[in-house]
Amino acid sequence: MGIPVFDAWAVQFARSMPIGFLKDSVIGVDATYFLQNFLDLPTEPLKSALGGWPLALETKIVENVTILKGAGIKLHFVFNGLDYGLKDELFKTSISAAATNAKAFELYEINEPTQSASLFSSSGIPTASSLSDFLKMVLHKHKIDFSVAPFGALAQLAYYERDPIQFIDAIYGPSDVLLYGVEKYITDFELKTESYESNQDVEPLHTLSFVVMNSQFHWIDRRTCLEALGNVAPDVFISACLLAGSDVLQQFPPLENPALYPKGFTFRDVVHMIMSYGRTVAGVCSNYQDDPEVKNLDYLDRYRRTITGIRYHVVITKDGNVAPLEQERAPSDLHECLGQRLPEELNMYLSRGLLRPRVLNWLTSGSIVLCAPVDGGDSPEYQNLIKHQLDPWRRQALCLLSDYSHRYYQRKDITTKLWFDQGNESTFNIGPLLPSPKESLSQWHVKDDVAPGDQVVKFMQDAPFGTLFSAIQALTDTTFVSKSITSKPSNEECLKSPKEITRNVVWRFLQLRGYVNPEHQLTTWGNVLLAALAATNNDRSQDEAIFVAVELLRLDLLNADTMFPDYSGAPRAGSEIDRRNCMLVSRVACLGKLRHQAKRWSGPLSRHLLAYHSIISDVKESLRDLIEMCLVTMFLAGDADRERHDWMNLRLNLPFYMEESCALGIAVKTYLDELCNADEPTSQKARNEMRKKGEVWVKFSDFHGSLDDAFRLWDAVYQGVKKAGNQVKNASMWHEVDEWLAHRR
Repeated sequence: MGIPVFDAWAVQFARSMPIGFLKDSVIGVDATYFLQNFLDLPTEPLKSALGGWPLALETKIVENVTILKGAGIKLHFVFNGLDYGLKDELFKTSISAAATNAKAFELYEINEPTQSASLFSSSGIPTASSLSDFLKMVLHKHKIDFSVAPFGALAQLAYYERDPIQFIDAIYGPSDVLLYGVEKYITDFELKTESYESNQDVEPLHTLSFVVMNSQFHWIDRRTCLEALGNVAPDVFISACLLAGSDVLQQFPPLENPALYPKGFTFRDVVHMIMSYGRTVAGVCSNYQDDPEVKNLDYLDRYRRTITGIRYHVVITKDGNVAPLEQERAPSDLHECLGQRLPEELNMYLSRGLLRPRVLNWLTSGSIVLCAPVDGGDSPEYQNLIKHQLDPWRRQALCLLSDYSHRYYQRKDITTKLWFDQGNESTFNIGPLLPSPKESLSQWHVKDDVAPGDQVVKFMQDAPFGTLFSAIQALTDTTFVSKSITSKPSNEECLKSPKEITRNVVWRFLQLRGYVNPEHQLTTWGNVLLAALAATNNDRSQDEAIFVAVELLRLDLLNADTMFPDYSGAPRAGSEIDRRNCMLVSRVACLGKLRHQAKRWSGPLSRHLLAYHSIISDVKESLRDLIEMCLVTMFLAGDADRERHDWMNLRLNLPFYMEESCALGIAVKTYLDELCNADEPTSQKARNEMRKKGEVWVKFSDFHGSLDDAFRLWDAVYQGVKKAGNQVKNASMWHEVDEWLAHRR
């Protein structure tokens, strides 16, 4: 992030002050920059080896935010919205990160823990942008304001600061913010968190007061930088920042020429280059017009597009409108520099966190870019899932959204780009996909007064209203099913309460996935799902895991096949049957959550189970796309009341928000593997010993309780398999594995 060459030069001009000077100030925070600063710390080096959200990150975030709030500082976070500008080398970062992870696993396998941990930490996984939804959840939980910009967060923050009302007093973000005319920005909060952590037995208020007194912040003033450069014009300064290279524009190629800069170039060199050729980038490009890379990139055109996108970046104004900066001078073809805009209603839902930008990006950019997963994604099964099996799901999500969008989007070409098949992009047009399931799904307008039978009503009252089971259980009541087919109500009678909205979203989603038919009756797979969900004895914490398990069964991906023969970390002890059985149980466990303290991972690793986690993660992400489209189209259609403030609550009440790691799968695999090495693996004594050793294998965890969770999850999925019968390939193997596991749990 930021402008690295500028950052290295400008650090000498950074100033520091106690954070007490910011008391009663409102600080606008670039959410991606905030997250990246945590990810750069070496506190959780193995996060890329597990997948999912980092185990200890929430605690660190809350700790820092608490200190800032204790200093009397109010924070407002801004997240990036839609992608914008030209994107080069779409897959380079993900492929490089996966390669680094692969090398780290190789070192791990030859017992080089320090070197492997260092490589895992340097892989750049997870990215800050991939944790945006995690941070939104944490901020919402702790009642900290945030919003999502239409495009770039920095432009929105600059607008907040420069507007006469001055919504914020300062910006905490990367040096890129200088491109938007900001005069000063906070680069870092140096918080004495170690004092906070080591004094937890002291009165919290006293500890916090001590930390605040001993913490400081650092900032950089643009005026100081300009003076140090000989008072160059602001336009020259901004041009130098762009040519130096950042996230918005590739570095000017001649700057990397060792013949010109044998010791590497500095920011002063970039400024000097511009000043030497007419003080314009056009003059610089003209001088280097014969440079093959400058010519190939058409660098001047890229620069002009980028600078136009910065000057007239689209933001949400104080009136709630979505408009360019300096609107009266904005060019009519601004979309060529930024990208297509969304209807303002969709922008509002995006800004409140009701949905992610993912599907919106597909629609506006016309591209679905699918990057390499953390394990590398080398297996044919995974690549087939991404390229073929999930493609109809993506198209269905796009179809639903486009049905409520401008006609331009309803006939738009969409190109799918895959990291493993870069020479074979596929393109489809949304038009032939229509009609979408819009009409069929629009018959779900079930109000609270349309109640199922007594037993189902009691359960629905007791259950969290966003759960999958409460929705599917209601459809076992035939009287309710007939009442649930409802036409669109008037504005006065639209769905209003969170319960009404979330239940109708889940019902629409279940129909979209084929668990409910257009007559609102459970299908064959609906009954399989019901059987699996009902087997948990009213423990709703595993509903999502069970649902994803059933989806994997339908995709023929929840099995014991050797999907990743070249990956380390597969079961290795016992007979071939033992290894097969351990494999299947461990894969089911990968769907669940390990009971772990908010501390760094200290346990075994498995690239094999990490690869299987990638399958789970992509299926779950596609399910989330669909349920988000069911939610947002309900509002776009006017089926639900728009006059509300609980947007983030609505999303968090629905499934598929959280992203778990493969840690539970690793714990189960380790237990069963080690049990196979015991003299009597089925004896109660051996099982007790292995459970006790598990607390050592996987530190900071409730190993015993986690195993019980995993085996209850197995029981529920197995009940679904039995209900499915011959719908599940190789169902007889499941019976054998269940019998085998019964003597080892």
